[in-house]
Amino acid sequence: MAVNAETAVGLRMSIAFLLNGTPVLVEGQPPTRTLLDWLRDSRGLCGTKEGCNEGDCGACTVMVTDEGGSRALNACILFLPQLDGKAVRTVEGISGPDGQMHPVQKAMVTHHGSQCGFCTPGFVVSMAVAHLNGATDHDDQLAGNLCRCTGYAPIIRAAEAAETEPVPDWMKTDSAFSLAQVSPGVRGQAAPAAFIPRDSDELAQWFLANPGATLIAGATDVGLWVTKQLRDLQPVAFLNGVKDLQGIEAQGGQFHVGACVTIAALRAAVAKRLPSFGELLRRYASEQVRNAATIGGNIANGSPIGDGPPALIALGATLHLRRGDEMRSLPLEDFFLDYRKQDRRPGEFVAGVSFPDAAPALRCYKISKRFDQDISAVCGCFNVTVDGDVVTRARIAFGGMAGVPKRATLAEAALVGGPWTLATVKAAAQAMAADFTPLSDMRASADYRLAAAQNLMIRYFHDLAGVPVSVLEASP
Repeated sequence: MAVNAETAVGLRMSIAFLLNGTPVLVEGQPPTRTLLDWLRDSRGLCGTKEGCNEGDCGACTVMVTDEGGSRALNACILFLPQLDGKAVRTVEGISGPDGQMHPVQKAMVTHHGSQCGFCTPGFVVSMAVAHLNGATDHDDQLAGNLCRCTGYAPIIRAAEAAETEPVPDWMKTDSAFSLAQVSPGVRGQAAPAAFIPRDSDELAQWFLANPGATLIAGATDVGLWVTKQLRDLQPVAFLNGVKDLQGIEAQGGQFHVGACVTIAALRAAVAKRLPSFGELLRRYASEQVRNAATIGGNIANGSPIGDGPPALIALGATLHLRRGDEMRSLPLEDFFLDYRKQDRRPGEFVAGVSFPDAAPALRCYKISKRFDQDISAVCGCFNVTVDGDVVTRARIAFGGMAGVPKRATLAEAALVGGPWTLATVKAAAQAMAADFTPLSDMRASADYRLAAAQNLMIRYFHDLAGVPVSVLEASP
């Protein structure tokens, strides 16, 4: 299908969405204008706060609804084109049209869940989204909302108190929203341009012609290029409309996952079949970030401390790349060449990843200073096959131990063919010293990282033996 890039861009130059129940048409804005800035500067909706401006504190949380449901997102790293055709509610839209308080707002007052109040709007929105979706895992739902005043206990009590209250009628209206409500006529044009492809064919042709462009999926990393580094990213393409890269299929013993699948959706898909991978994804940033970040972005970013690649490498994942009409596949570990350098040609993008849908011995361990909402110092993933008492296969991958996510090949070799005993495991752990030369940085020293990685190998042995090893299970 031939696509004229200029024509395609012109079709989606203006952005239409529902804001607190009212249709809005946004024109003339830069494509990397954040929703947070637009709300506060152009609409006077100042309940959405700017705290960290990088997606960590949750003070800017908004509710976004589309055909996939309602979710909490960080407005500070959410660009306006990502909202096209969706419905947005700020804290001003959580209360009713006549000023009625939402049950979570009432509960926050009753249980004294607010002190200075700066973080409160973000908490209220996150709690309202969880209330709408029937989610009661409050520690997870609120891990991306930071508060220095209350100690969280009153906020959690408020969330629990609101659980059984009915969802207000006004919170249900966004799910019936359609784009026709917003823009019944022909949209005008605005500059500068942003390309919003409708499918991967359009994306492939446009990116081949614009290989230096920035592809924006969830913007959980790219957003900081704008808010912190003040970079001009143009030209840009927003991938939120590429539906054929948002699917998850389980067939032939494999998960086939599109690059634009969010971490939240991936976690839901793998949690039962690959529980340790699912648990690792639970600790991937916060609910707001998981609702936006994509597995393709996590891979293409090439970060040596990304949590997705070590688990996928341990699973023996295959990466799928596309350049124009050409597709190619390669083992995921071969994609990472050096720090921030990948085996990706100009105009080529990550299309998806495939990996086994069962791995009973897979275990993933994340070492970080905080349990929730933190970046890994070390992330180790182990997948060892034992036949009888003999190790027949081993895949061990780490993040945070090198300039790229990397397998511990010498440790693997020390295991394979040997008996599955603690002595064998300890010897394999020692072999890791020749596998990695970790760096020291603000998160951990090189010595700490190596010692932690070696100890994770021993932890894995005990984990498979049924010994409680999680900090959520173990006790002194």
